[in-house]
Amino acid sequence: MDALKQPSTPFPGNAFLPQESPLPMVPCRLDRTAGSRRSPVRPGDGLIVRRLFIFAGTAVLTLAGGYGMYDVVKVGGVTVLEAMLLCLFLVLLAWIAFSFMSALAGFYVLLSRKQPSLAVDTTSPLPHVTSRTAMLLPTYNEDPHHLMARLRAMYESVEATGSGGQFDWFLLSDTNDPDTWIREEMTFIRLRRACGADRLYYRHRSDNTARKSGNIADWVRRFGAAYDHMIVLDADSLMEGDTIVRLVHAMECHPAAALIQTQPVIVNARTMFSRLQQFSGRLYGPMIAAGNAWWHGADGNYWGHNAIIRVRAFAAEAGLPELRGRRPFGGHILSHDFVEAALMRRGDWGIHMVPALGGSFEEVPPSLLDFAGRDRRWCQGNLQHLAVLPARGLHWISRLHLLTGIGSYVTAPLWLLFLVLGLLISLQAHFIRPEYFPKGFSLFPTWPQQDPVLAAWVFAATMGLLILPKLLAYVALISNRKERTGFAGSSRVLAGVVCETLIAALLAPCLMIFQTKAVVEILVGRDAGWQVQRRSDGQPARAELYRKLAGPTLCGLVLLISAYAVSLPLLLWMSPVVLGLLLSIPLGIITSSRLSAPGLFATPETNNPPAVVVRANELAASKPPEMAGALRQLGQDPELLAEHLSSLSPARPARFGPVDVPVATAAAKIEECDSLDDAVAWLDRSEVRATLGHPVLLKRVLELPRGMQA
Repeated sequence: MDALKQPSTPFPGNAFLPQESPLPMVPCRLDRTAGSRRSPVRPGDGLIVRRLFIFAGTAVLTLAGGYGMYDVVKVGGVTVLEAMLLCLFLVLLAWIAFSFMSALAGFYVLLSRKQPSLAVDTTSPLPHVTSRTAMLLPTYNEDPHHLMARLRAMYESVEATGSGGQFDWFLLSDTNDPDTWIREEMTFIRLRRACGADRLYYRHRSDNTARKSGNIADWVRRFGAAYDHMIVLDADSLMEGDTIVRLVHAMECHPAAALIQTQPVIVNARTMFSRLQQFSGRLYGPMIAAGNAWWHGADGNYWGHNAIIRVRAFAAEAGLPELRGRRPFGGHILSHDFVEAALMRRGDWGIHMVPALGGSFEEVPPSLLDFAGRDRRWCQGNLQHLAVLPARGLHWISRLHLLTGIGSYVTAPLWLLFLVLGLLISLQAHFIRPEYFPKGFSLFPTWPQQDPVLAAWVFAATMGLLILPKLLAYVALISNRKERTGFAGSSRVLAGVVCETLIAALLAPCLMIFQTKAVVEILVGRDAGWQVQRRSDGQPARAELYRKLAGPTLCGLVLLISAYAVSLPLLLWMSPVVLGLLLSIPLGIITSSRLSAPGLFATPETNNPPAVVVRANELAASKPPEMAGALRQLGQDPELLAEHLSSLSPARPARFGPVDVPVATAAAKIEECDSLDDAVAWLDRSEVRATLGHPVLLKRVLELPRGMQA
């Protein structure tokens, strides 16, 4: 084993990375604060009034709806089940009312054409920037060809602004698939050669501690001191050069800002499911974002990507601690973005949302199952925030952001429980003989009953709070000529709103079941892991759709039988939920199918695609480089091998105590191999990955005779 020890000095000439500029970043304490090092950011009188409007309106709507619901159930006395139903209704209605009030504020902002928070000039000539900014693109087992296409499109867009010299680009890889790792290096070398630039860098991290947040923190500790700002991207992110430069200029003009978040617009949707998300996000998203920015002020939130961050503030305040306990609640924080924003705000830095600044794009999962898979990971991350909520020194708006993230998943089982309670009350009234005369003297019988007419009015009012924001977004859109033209006409958009509302209503019960299942799994201790997302128009197999959608279908069948056992009117009342669940499988198949044209769900970005999106798609459509497998490719490409060896760390900590098990087993197997083909066939994925990260072992396996290559 001595022969396999890593060299004691670094390999010279790592062209993949610049010279290191370390910046300290240590995990913060949630149980204490280090004390403010800045002048506190105080809300103005206008912001206080805005927040009073949001919360007072939420309270009024909740109390009014709760009073109406009480009138529904109080006839004949309130039973235990009815009291539980009433409490659940109040919680769920408060959630709906809060969202409605924020949407109403956004409607006002869009009609008034004012920027509600940090003002960023989007029409003046492009400003000159002097600070240094790092563009960070974390990746984990993504398609390298498409990844480099997006990176190159953004690089060229920034270069076209004339400010390209102020930006360095880092591809931060956490990839653990060996073939994808080497393919990343291959395509990166091609990218750097095509761009003719020395400001494109690649770093592979063999230890994936803390996932994306750990990936960014590792970069800060190694290179952060050399940069004023960093713009964090996702693997599916795209941003125009103008937007990037204006974000940097905004940070230069507002030294108290730690983070400025853009509103990403969905692009490259090709399936019906992703088209639905693209249409709804583009139509309703601006109003929601404008409303949030209107009352958040400098106490905004972070969505984890397409945002610019002041490196000094991030390093000083946003080091994430490891939560106590076992997964899924303990361990590294999955949904790191909310917590990082809260910690920087705790340090008296401003967190801003700028919805008026366009030119920021992202992609979405192509199918219902892919959306549910991503949602499962987000659910676990948001429920982890229960341990962050009690942290000392957090701004109350930051705590509200954390609560909102938790509530977005907890409400799913609450809605399901609300439906079940309503069904149980109906079953009780239908099958259980009422106690006409309870204990004690009574002239008249009492039994559970409700007022059906008033119940219909309460239901209609609740649905109005859900649907009215969509109509307000439509009105705001048609009042803006540029937006109306971009969507190809008001009548077409209205038809799209109707269709999107109907399809979304059918999909909602299935998503409710998936989210409820996710919450239950997390509560019993099941970890979500770290899965690779399916991108673009990737479709799940029919067998996978049948297997994963059988549960919602079965739930729909149970609800159908239970409701019909009571009465046909009850079944008709519950038909939207029942129908959506029973149609889960056909809906999953239909919505995951590719659409040749967006049709009613067209958006300005599909009708007139932005230049950076067109360029990225053009590059992605080109033929990717062929690869013979990780070990074989390194053996036949001396330039790639030299670059790969130079990029490896000179020392790697043992992950399994004093012995690195994959390295040891790989070494033992290689000693028994007679050719490179034998090694390729015998080594498993973890052993190949260990070999790629170990220079001595890698050189040894590549010295084996070449056999018949596959």
